[in-house]
Amino acid sequence: MRKEKFDISGMTCSACSARVESAVSKLKGTQNTSVNLLTNSMAVDFDETSVSSDEIIQAVEHAGYGAQLQTGSKDVSQNNKIQKREESDELKVERNRLIWSVAFLVPLMFVSMGHMFGIHLFGKNIIAQGLTEFLILLPILALNFKYFKNGFKALVQLNPNMDSLIAIGAGVSVLYSIYALYNLGSVAYNSIVNTIPYNAHMFMPDLYFEAAGMILTFITIGKYLETRSKGKTSDAIKKLMELAPKTAIIEKDGKEIEIPAEQIVKSDVIIVKNGMSIPVDGRILFGSGTVNEAAITGESTPIDKEKDDSVTSGTLLENGYIKIEAEKVGAETTLSQIISLVEDATASKPPIARIADRVAKFFVPVVILIAVVTSIIWLATGGTVGFALTFGIAVLVISCPCALGLATPTAIMVGTGKAAQLGILVKSAEALENANKIKTVILDKTGTITKGSPAVTDIFPLGAQEKELLLIANSLEHLSEHPLGKAVVQYCSEQNIPLEEAKDFKSDTGRGISARINNKKCAGGNVRYMEELQIDYSTAKKHLDQLYKSGKTPLLFVQENTLLGIIAVADTVKESSKEAIEQLNTLGIETVMLTGDNEKTAAAIQKQVGIRKAYAQVLPQDKEAIVQEYKKQGKVAMVGDGINDSPALVSADIGIAIGAGTDIAIDSADIVLIKSDLKDVVTAVELGKAVMRNIKENLFWALIYNVIFIPTAAGVFYHWLGWQLNPMYGTIAMSLSSICVVSNALRLKRFKAKKIKTNENHTDAYETLVINKEEKKMKKVLIEGMMCSHCSSSVEKALKALEGVSSVNVDLEKKTAFIDGNVSDDLIQKSVTDAGYQVIEIQ
Repeated sequence: MRKEKFDISGMTCSACSARVESAVSKLKGTQNTSVNLLTNSMAVDFDETSVSSDEIIQAVEHAGYGAQLQTGSKDVSQNNKIQKREESDELKVERNRLIWSVAFLVPLMFVSMGHMFGIHLFGKNIIAQGLTEFLILLPILALNFKYFKNGFKALVQLNPNMDSLIAIGAGVSVLYSIYALYNLGSVAYNSIVNTIPYNAHMFMPDLYFEAAGMILTFITIGKYLETRSKGKTSDAIKKLMELAPKTAIIEKDGKEIEIPAEQIVKSDVIIVKNGMSIPVDGRILFGSGTVNEAAITGESTPIDKEKDDSVTSGTLLENGYIKIEAEKVGAETTLSQIISLVEDATASKPPIARIADRVAKFFVPVVILIAVVTSIIWLATGGTVGFALTFGIAVLVISCPCALGLATPTAIMVGTGKAAQLGILVKSAEALENANKIKTVILDKTGTITKGSPAVTDIFPLGAQEKELLLIANSLEHLSEHPLGKAVVQYCSEQNIPLEEAKDFKSDTGRGISARINNKKCAGGNVRYMEELQIDYSTAKKHLDQLYKSGKTPLLFVQENTLLGIIAVADTVKESSKEAIEQLNTLGIETVMLTGDNEKTAAAIQKQVGIRKAYAQVLPQDKEAIVQEYKKQGKVAMVGDGINDSPALVSADIGIAIGAGTDIAIDSADIVLIKSDLKDVVTAVELGKAVMRNIKENLFWALIYNVIFIPTAAGVFYHWLGWQLNPMYGTIAMSLSSICVVSNALRLKRFKAKKIKTNENHTDAYETLVINKEEKKMKKVLIEGMMCSHCSSSVEKALKALEGVSSVNVDLEKKTAFIDGNVSDDLIQKSVTDAGYQVIEIQ
């Protein structure tokens, strides 16, 4: 499947967008067609083997609209220039049309309404007055001819739209007024030839030239204000675009050269000085400084950057001087990807928008039918033609399909733009709607609840001083590649602990390491390793029990068979995780944790952050099954790192990728949290609720407006309450309805995450379920008959062949084999016996 975006021209209301969407959706091979009235664009997923871009364009043109493939650059700076130019041109056209329409409307009103203020420009010469009104109206008709052109064209193609309503309403006013003008001439002729009393003033109420002029002018006023308001809905995207500098300084042949930012290529060396924006994603080659990343991540605290650190496009160098190597340019930069994601989201539709689409499809034809029936009924009940037409025209001009068409896209555009400002990237409108209905949030542990990298948490010196313990640990682990060892080295580096040379280094995977330091045999590792080395660690058991209960990993270090102490390492919980989970619980959303860790570690983290239910020893394939199970109870959000959790993220109603950093292009996620902060999950849920509430408000007011005012315009209340709606006021009301919808959507720009009061003293019961539970334990086997290395190798080979054994370590000197795995004593004894040796004891 291929996805393309098209620019659509000629759309004026939701009836237009519904028609375009219907025309394209009927093509074989097209899927997920979404037309956005706000941005006059269309996104289509289609099978290139079944349909082409040209055929899609032809379908749009056949429906009566224009279409062209979006082929512009995705470079931020280029898009910024194009968008500003297009918006400026559109506003300029609307403004000029408005100014000249008003300029001619004022004298038209003066001529037609002057008699109300005692001003009779033409005395009793009503024909002269009528002709003058008609002549002044002609420029207004010419200025607003597009309504007639587009409206009648759509009507002929049986696809009436808002322009059709305006064209019919204004056109009928003009034609009937011309007819009345001819009647004035007929009366004047008869008064001369047949000496009939001159009574032309009786036809004055039938002149609607000023009404047609006001209809067209007020529509233009509304369109101008609507265009300005619609422009404000994309302020967030504009602000993101403005983050990209227009020019950049590159270093070439030792010289500084200023070039347009879009001309930067990969591997260019870019100079960024104090107060300048960073134009591309890259790596610092020289210098240092403080970078403000608030515009991209939402994090207000500036970050210190130095050589080899990564920098992101759109961020600001608050102070310092750096040279960076361009690694991602143009559409590849983080800023460009963010803007692309936000634009894609605004082009999509939530399921709730289908309500408006269904209504819009029949709205205009029904309104025209109501207007015709209204006029016929008033004529049939004894009303004059002019009186009946007044009601029919009022129905046409007060009906507002625009408000329906703008109700959803305006809220989506403002909402997704606000989310981007908060460091939350929403990929589709459906994700926002689902966020409003979430019942369960399932969280991966590593990198989501925790920081994802181990760190030293506790130090217990036992047989040595702390500095001596750290020196031995640092010297040993400095040669290790294990993540736990790196955590120890990192801590020792921060504490300025020196290094001693380690000789004869040996690593026993999964257990520990050993080496000679200052001619003394030293080792470090887990309890199993200590047992293999026959080290007495009884003095450490109290600390070990405490660490195990806390979900921490103890590393024991020895020198010459003497226990020096314990260094505990753990993947620490993020500072904001506990608060975020408590807020979700307070909102009535169930939280569930998934981890591959053992039950004790899972339970420790679970209680630390307040998650009521956790699954331990979970494999990647198990996560999707758990998500599916919870989906039976309601909408589910899965929060993970977007890589190992991809199946679960795709399976969930909302996949939320956390820990993305600058790598935001995670296909499996619906929402990306740039800051890697769990509190943003709460913000995303709250924003989803705010957006959906706003859409429902917009749809309600758009529908209720038409439900109330169309019957009023038709004269339903005329005999009861004397209400008659002047078509001119109906025009004003129609314009205001669209403006109100857009203005209501703009309130989302003021959205702020609420401070949710949580109950920190809750005494909830915690439940920890173990998946893939295996009872593994270390077995010590005393073997008689081993005489040489060949013997020990034979025993090791025989034991490793047993199913369930994960590792075997044979000590020839001590005549002992250590077996790690789930295997019965009988199988162990049989295997050793078959190899030609005798088992003395299995512990």
